[in-house]
Amino acid sequence: MTAPRTGTISVPRSTGIAPVRSRFRGLAGSIATGVVRTPELTIGALGVLVCAAFAWVPSLWYDEAATVTSAQRTWAQLWAELHNVDAVHGLYYALMHVWFWLVGYTPFTLRFPSALAIGVAAGLVVALGRRLGGRRLGITAGLVFLALPRVQWAGSEGRPYATITTLAVCLTLVGLTAVRRTRTGRSLHWWVAYGALALVAVTFNVYLSLAVVAHAVTLLWTMLVRRVEGRRATVSRGARVPGPPLVTGGAVLRWAVAAAIAAVTVSPVVVEIASQSKQVAWIAGIGQRTGAQVFATAWFGAVDLYAAVAWALMVIGVAVALFEAHRRSATVRSLVRAQAVRVAVPLVVIPTAALVLATAMGKHLYSPKYATLSLPFVALLIALALTLVRPKALLAGAVAAALVLSVPTAVAVKEPLAKQESTWARAASIIAAERNSNRADADEGVVFGSVYGHPGTTADIIRVSYPAAFSGMTDLGVRKVGADTGVLWNQTGELATSIPSRLDDIDTVWFVGGTVTARNIEPETASVLAANGFTAKQHWKTGTVVITEYVRS
Repeated sequence: MTAPRTGTISVPRSTGIAPVRSRFRGLAGSIATGVVRTPELTIGALGVLVCAAFAWVPSLWYDEAATVTSAQRTWAQLWAELHNVDAVHGLYYALMHVWFWLVGYTPFTLRFPSALAIGVAAGLVVALGRRLGGRRLGITAGLVFLALPRVQWAGSEGRPYATITTLAVCLTLVGLTAVRRTRTGRSLHWWVAYGALALVAVTFNVYLSLAVVAHAVTLLWTMLVRRVEGRRATVSRGARVPGPPLVTGGAVLRWAVAAAIAAVTVSPVVVEIASQSKQVAWIAGIGQRTGAQVFATAWFGAVDLYAAVAWALMVIGVAVALFEAHRRSATVRSLVRAQAVRVAVPLVVIPTAALVLATAMGKHLYSPKYATLSLPFVALLIALALTLVRPKALLAGAVAAALVLSVPTAVAVKEPLAKQESTWARAASIIAAERNSNRADADEGVVFGSVYGHPGTTADIIRVSYPAAFSGMTDLGVRKVGADTGVLWNQTGELATSIPSRLDDIDTVWFVGGTVTARNIEPETASVLAANGFTAKQHWKTGTVVITEYVRS
């Protein structure tokens, strides 16, 4: 036998840290590779994950309860409702009706479609950025989009605003493709797709018609720039000779035809929505708050410092892109980035400007939440500024800083009281806990008072939002059921007659209402119950909700 040669037996230097470090580096490398190779899918998935995480925590509020009650009605009941109220959200309610039929209703299933929509929108923002400025701009724009405070809000809201954002960027991408294909002579099916998508988008939310108008401004602006450059080239020997036009007259004509067909087709829906304009009577006119709403609330979550930095970056991105494109030695990259400005700026400016102008003229239409369709293009303009940073390591640091700054907002929108400080979930949990601990099989009734801030709406809205807590209870005061009469909410009748006629074997009655309302029916409820042998046993107050338990003497 011979001794083994030196080096044939290996002894590891370390058995703990090195393998862990190696695995960590491998994981980080895999993530980085995934982001680079499939940024649309990776950033889109990140958007879904971030928005869906803990989406069940915040208590529901008034607007979300409108989604819940509408989406759980029969098709006939929903159709009747839309002829009286909320026609502007009709398509959204129909989609949510199908969704609840598939998965059932919980606060999480209510909000998950919005998280999914934000994920899709993030992926489309990446695609749009790549189309208009390359991979770096696309990835940066997608990440900035997810960092915007208003995106975090929309992604955890059981309302259509996240989907509106998705439709705006999707419609823009289809329009860009149609314009490009027009130059090759194979664009008909893309313009048909654009018109069909515009029809669906405006049906989903009428304000998306402003995106279609913004596309027209982009087309005309691009044609105007091309003509100016052509004239400059003819009078100046050193001027850059423009290449083939990005937008032709044929593209503008095709846009006009597609938009006109979509407008005529969707006009009955728009007329019906306009007839229900009294729904937005709550919107205030132009006042001291309007400037702050446009500056900070609409896109930046009312965080003034965040808004100031974001606006500064947008201005820098626009100014630098246009300046570089007008230089005689302009590169292809600078020309493409200037076109990104011409696409994004109208979609940022026109929707807000139109709604503010209409409000100033007496048609109160502007609310910060209606500006969500501009969010993808706000992110694109900010990304134009960030991608000026060199080298890549500094750019990565800048994007990371934007993501870190978004963490407080991402956390705030997932807190229990995030939705207008609503405490409906707490109220429902109080009732559920009390019922489960004492009288699991008792016969119980409930009287719903008015809701704080909405005197025309009863606290039955809390039962709609959290039905399990009120399971088996008899509504002692209801006069008209909203689902049967084509309105959103139930209406309370004459308590002196309705309560005694429905008591029967009931030995416990709950009163649920608001702390301060225009019509406080709790004293009347207590008087009627006292006349029928009931006394107050316990009283709770959580936020703006008051609860009283009455039992038979």
